[in-house]
Amino acid sequence: MPEVEPALGTTPLLLIAVGAVAVLLVLIMKFKVHAFVALVLVSLLTALATGIAIGDVIDTMLAGFGSTLAAVALLVGLGAMIGKLLEVTGGATVLADSLINRFGEKRAPLALGVASLLFGFPIFFDAGFVVFLPIIFSVARRFGGSVLLYALPSAGAFAVMHAFVPPHPGPVGAGDILGADIGLLVVVGLVIGLPTWFISCYLFSRWIGGRVMVPIPSTLAGRKSEADDPRVDTDVDDAGGPDGRGPGGPAGTGGGATVAAGTATSTDTRTGPPKFTTVLALLLLPLVLILLNTGFNTLATAGAVDGDAGWLDWVTLLGQTPVALLITLLVAATVLSRERFSRAETEDLLNSSIGPVAAIILITGAGGMFGGVLRSSGIGTALADSLESIGLPVIVAAFVIATCLRVAQGSATVALLTTAALIAPAVAENDLSRMDTALVVIAIACGATVLSHVNDSGFWLVGRFLEMDVKTTLRTWTVMETLIGVVGFAIAWALSLVF
Repeated sequence: MPEVEPALGTTPLLLIAVGAVAVLLVLIMKFKVHAFVALVLVSLLTALATGIAIGDVIDTMLAGFGSTLAAVALLVGLGAMIGKLLEVTGGATVLADSLINRFGEKRAPLALGVASLLFGFPIFFDAGFVVFLPIIFSVARRFGGSVLLYALPSAGAFAVMHAFVPPHPGPVGAGDILGADIGLLVVVGLVIGLPTWFISCYLFSRWIGGRVMVPIPSTLAGRKSEADDPRVDTDVDDAGGPDGRGPGGPAGTGGGATVAAGTATSTDTRTGPPKFTTVLALLLLPLVLILLNTGFNTLATAGAVDGDAGWLDWVTLLGQTPVALLITLLVAATVLSRERFSRAETEDLLNSSIGPVAAIILITGAGGMFGGVLRSSGIGTALADSLESIGLPVIVAAFVIATCLRVAQGSATVALLTTAALIAPAVAENDLSRMDTALVVIAIACGATVLSHVNDSGFWLVGRFLEMDVKTTLRTWTVMETLIGVVGFAIAWALSLVF
C-alpha cells in the first residue's frame, strides 16, 4: 500500500474523517445506497480530500481491498459451504434433538442454545435462526411456556457466534484490518462469547420468559421477507442479513435465510439424516485443529516445546484457519454427501452456498479499502494521536465508536469495518500484543451488537418470525442484544487489564 506524507494537519484530517463517516451514513440511511457502493465511493472521496496523489488513489484503494479479501473470501466461502452441507442433510435437527434428549425436559432451552452455539460456528445468524425455528417451535409446543424461553437462547447463540468468532465475516474483516491473529481470535471469541451467551441470552431468557408471554406463532407460511418492509434498511444489511450480520443466506450463510421455516430444514431422505456423533465431530474438527495450533505455538513461545521442530510446522499449517476449514469441508463433503447426493448434486449444493455470501465478501473488502485510505491519508494516525492526548484506552474508544455507528445506521458489519479502519493506527502505534489486539476486535464486535432497533433488519426478522409487536421486540430482542454487547465488552476489558 502506498505510503504518503500527510498533506494536512491533525484537525483538518479529523474533520475529513467525521465528514467521511457522515457521508457514509447519509448514503446508506437516507439514499439507500448499497453498503458496498457507499464504501467504495466514500473511500474515493476521502482519498481525494486528504491530498493523496491522483496517481496513487486507485493503488491505495485496491491495496486495502485486496489484502482484506485475501483473508475474508477464503474463510467466509469455506464456512458457507460447510454450513450448507450441514443444513440440507438435517444436521441441525439431529444436533438439537440429541442434545434435548441428553439435557432433559427442564433444560430444553439450554440444549437448544448449546446446539445453536455449535451450529453457529459455520452458519451465519439469519440462516441458522431460520433453520432452527421449526425445532424451537416443536420444543415449545412439547414443553409449554412462552416461546421466548426457547427462541432467545438459540437466537442469542447465533448472534454471539456471528459477532465474536471467525469464520464469520465481521470478526474476520475487523481482525484482518487490525492485524489480529485469526486463530487466537477464535479462541478469545469463544472464551468471551460462551459466558456472554450464558449471562446475556440464557439467563435473560429465563427471566424475561417468565414475565412476557409470547405464544407459539400460528404459522410462518406465506409471510413476506423482511426485505419487503420499507422500515428495513436492506442495503445496509449485506443483501438481507440481519443487522449487517450477513447476506440473506447466513448473514451470510449456510443457505437462504428468508425461506419459510417449514422448508428450511428439508433433508435428503435417501439415507436419512447424519448421526449426532458425525455432526458433532464435523463441528468440532476445525476448532480442535485451530486450538492445537494456538496451544502449541503458545507453548513454543514459552519455551515448553522446541519451536524449531518440524512437526510443529505441520501443526501450525493444519491449524491455520483456512486450512482447518478446508479440511473440514473435504471431510464433510465426503461423509455427508456419500450415499445422499451424487457428485453433481454436491457441486450444486456448494455452488448455491456461494451466492448469498457474495455481498458480504464485497462489503468486507470495501471496508478494508476504506481502512487502507484512512491509513495512507494519515487520518488514522491523527485519530490515534487524539485518543492518546485525551487518555482514552484504545479498547474503550473502539467500543464507543462502534456503538455510535451501530445505533446510527443499524448494520453491524458497517459498524465493525468502519470502526476497525478508524482505530487501526491507534492499535499499531500502541504496539498492542496479540492478545490485546484480539480483545480490541471483540470490543468492536460488542459495540456493533448493542441496541438493535428499527433500523436493523435483524430486529424485524426476529420480531416478525415470533409474531411480536415493536414494543415487545424492544423489550426482548433489543435488551438481549444490548446485554450481549455490554457483558462481552466488560469481559474483554477486564481481560485487557490482566494481559
